[in-house]
Amino acid sequence: MNVAVLLSAGHHPVSGRACPVPVEMQAIGLGNALGAEMTGLHAGPASETIADALGHGLARLVHLKIGEADDPLASLIAALGTEKSALVLAGRVGQGGEDSGLLPYALARALGLPVVPDASALREGPEPSTLLVEQALPRGARRRLMVRLPALVTVHPAAPAPLPFAYAARRRGVVEERAGIASPRGERAIEERAYRPRPKLIAKSAAGASAAERLKAATEAASGGGRVLVDPPPEEAAREILAHLRDIGVLRG
Repeated sequence: MNVAVLLSAGHHPVSGRACPVPVEMQAIGLGNALGAEMTGLHAGPASETIADALGHGLARLVHLKIGEADDPLASLIAALGTEKSALVLAGRVGQGGEDSGLLPYALARALGLPVVPDASALREGPEPSTLLVEQALPRGARRRLMVRLPALVTVHPAAPAPLPFAYAARRRGVVEERAGIASPRGERAIEERAYRPRPKLIAKSAAGASAAERLKAATEAASGGGRVLVDPPPEEAAREILAHLRDIGVLRG
């Protein structure tokens, strides 16, 4: 099985220094557990920390050289079309950049691949060209899925810890540099607004909560303020509704 691991240039959240993204190193560990032939893919300017992924169990790294202002999506689409990987692994989100987490989904859409998010464990499926994915859910719950390859899987921080860094493996690894596709990012309209409290949702219970817990959450939210009106005039009912919406932050005062 050929596996491609998407790598990004990360920065430490406290010091700001360049460093590998932990969840991407965990993705390399999941690929090694499958016994797969892995290739790392990075689209961006030169960075020494990208090659450090070789010390965590990656044997080959393809660096697609593009400018800092270029969009990596076009280069990754072209590279994955050449590599013909059965499985693409990516981190849940980057670290230190824009960190939107949308790149794996845009890539899967362009390549026509199914996406399985938040994987904590992987193993080969019972049928040919299938993969069993253990998906991390809130509150420590897990769900097992079977996906038919090729597919794209994002890795959750609950996956096993990455392999320790080995300097000898870092030196043995091969870095292949290629020219990427210069694709400038489009301008994005950004509007700044003053912070305001968000409205409180009725159901705060997790997806796995029982019916009794969901009913309790709904009744607590419903009885959390306002007045009880029985057959009020329409004008009074409208005023009460507007006052309640302002109290919970749906409408501005």
